[in-house]
Amino acid sequence: MSKLTPSRHSSSEKGSGGLNRRDLFKATAAGAVLASVPLAQKESQATPVKTSAHIVIAGAGAAGLSVASRLAERFDGAKITIIDARKAHYYQPGYTLVAAGLKSKGYVTSTTKDYLPSNIDLIEQAVQEFDPEGNSVTTASGQKIKYDYLVVATGMILDYAAIEGMDTDRIGQDGLGSVYHSPEKAEATWQAMSRFADEGGQGLFLRPATEMKCAGAPLKYTFITDDYLRRRGTRKKTELVYAAHNKTLFSVPIVNEKVRMLYLERDIKIIPDRVMTGIDLSRKVGVFSTPEGQEEIPYDFVNVIPPMRAPNPVRYSPLAWQTGAFAHDGWMEVDKKTLRHERFDNIWAVGDIAGVPKGKTAASVKWQVPVAVDQIVATVDGKTSDSFYNGYTSCPLITQLGRAMLVEFDYQNNLVPSFPGVIAPLEELWITWVMKTMALKPTYLSMLRGQA
Repeated sequence: MSKLTPSRHSSSEKGSGGLNRRDLFKATAAGAVLASVPLAQKESQATPVKTSAHIVIAGAGAAGLSVASRLAERFDGAKITIIDARKAHYYQPGYTLVAAGLKSKGYVTSTTKDYLPSNIDLIEQAVQEFDPEGNSVTTASGQKIKYDYLVVATGMILDYAAIEGMDTDRIGQDGLGSVYHSPEKAEATWQAMSRFADEGGQGLFLRPATEMKCAGAPLKYTFITDDYLRRRGTRKKTELVYAAHNKTLFSVPIVNEKVRMLYLERDIKIIPDRVMTGIDLSRKVGVFSTPEGQEEIPYDFVNVIPPMRAPNPVRYSPLAWQTGAFAHDGWMEVDKKTLRHERFDNIWAVGDIAGVPKGKTAASVKWQVPVAVDQIVATVDGKTSDSFYNGYTSCPLITQLGRAMLVEFDYQNNLVPSFPGVIAPLEELWITWVMKTMALKPTYLSMLRGQA
């Protein structure tokens, strides 16, 4: 099958704004170039702040590496240490593309050291304990590291153990998929989904009731599966079921309604208020909690998305929210605008670990990191910063192979399009597909190096 052949839903060569594909590609390329330019030129041109402060960054994922790169440019004389046991770096926005058979697992895999400035110290261990009162972190080997300032960028954990009967070793077998687990399991999920697309049956899709990274991923994978079924001629003997964790599909009302209408148009059944609590892999049945009690839903293919929580060293530390919506799963207590801890003023959080209403995407990291870095630099320099994070989050929502919607929004659920007049946020466009599959990774890699 050609990966970019028009599907049943494809429109003409012209986009909704009257641009042809050549114009759209130029716009995409221009957008990618602009995205790779530093957001604030004054940062790279400003004289670095002289300091002997020790700044520790816990976590070397997208957020931690981006912070490290920017801090290395903004300070002269600072000691900067980044701590993370994982040697590999994963381009997680690409997992869905791997699970769609569009990219290989190697597309999303590189190494942490590829993106570290030479003047950053790397400790390849996991953080075991945070002591914000004593201004120190302790690694898994027992090494205690003191700091003057701390940035927590530990990301989140996938709590597969919370789903009774789940066995991640069996992903890819007997119709069991899970896009989020790893590059290898994303590829195994593609193999399972592809077999399902050949045969048909019942496809089951879902999301957890917890906060999660890229909440649009379960929706887009449902769309992708639907499109493969249509291309292979098996859609008429297939039922696709989306088990929503509450009464909505997406937290932004206007986006929720758009997705609901597309699901209705494509005969994807929505059942609300269903949260997966277990799975019987031998019987191929998902177990869900509902307002009326437990319910079983059979499947021939299922994309399991586990609950997502803060890693235990944060969750069970003084850094976590003590009350409120973010307390149960241990998200870090920070001011949603400055990303500074509410009780420890020499600590910041960026990325998935931050307990804020929006922002668990790589696009959010791109906007959060400059804010946190500005705040840190100003604090070290004895000044204040007026930089703030407005909750910007972006989701290139694939709706079919060759088409996607670019959904961008803030804390208030306002749509905040980056390319007004070029990319309509709620239209299925080829240009958005090109951005997702071609332009976003180079921008992401620039971000890791502090350049976007």
